[in-house]
Amino acid sequence: INAEYMGFKDCDCAILCGAFPRKQGMERKDLLNRNAAIFKEQGLAIGAVAKKDIKVLVVGNPANTNAMLLQKFSGLPTDQVTAMTRLDHNRARNMLARKIGGGLTGQEIKNLIIWGNHSPTMYPDVRHATINGKPAREVVGDDSYLENDFITEVGQRGGTVIKTRGSSSATSAARGALDHVRDWFLGNPDEWVSMGVWSDGSRYGIPEGVIYSMPCNAVGGGKYVPVEGLTIDEFSKKKMDITTQELLEEREMALQALA
Repeated sequence: INAEYMGFKDCDCAILCGAFPRKQGMERKDLLNRNAAIFKEQGLAIGAVAKKDIKVLVVGNPANTNAMLLQKFSGLPTDQVTAMTRLDHNRARNMLARKIGGGLTGQEIKNLIIWGNHSPTMYPDVRHATINGKPAREVVGDDSYLENDFITEVGQRGGTVIKTRGSSSATSAARGALDHVRDWFLGNPDEWVSMGVWSDGSRYGIPEGVIYSMPCNAVGGGKYVPVEGLTIDEFSKKKMDITTQELLEEREMALQALA
């Protein structure tokens, strides 16, 4: 067994950060091509030697499509492989808290949703969110901001960090991974959280076979349950369709790179 396989032997939980890093000016297609082979090999290794009930969180970008490839080549059940959008979830809550001011913290904002891809096409949705129990849109009182600048700022935050640091985020990404895994294993009964999870084609018009961020109840024990039955208005549907299309295109490019 080679070193890569030995690293996953009898593993219960894997947090995969080891993607080729996105550099300033790099196109997403270049990142996909670089990482497709990496996540194929990691998937094969996990499938061969890790515990059969292993839980995997993919952090390395493009996280959603990397997670899709890893699940495909590992042969793991689809609910055991996730992608991190908790970083975006946390960022969106904190941005909203700063916008409102008055000492509000992101933790007082519940049930915000990140839909779709961990990319600038993601859709941060506050339509179901609450702030100290009150509807978030009422508290903010600025739908124009929520439907324009807020969405742009959350979606482009990663690029802003790269321009500032010269590389991707570090501490905030680590915190997002910690929050994701903690809730996945220990549960979070207070709110639903955003997780990149396998779509089976039965929810919100999201096609089967992509890893798509959606609201989930983290019930603990390595289990999650996607939130069902939310009302999706026309504005949200358009935003979700854009990020869906990007994920379908990424899936096609990644699979072609491995053909």
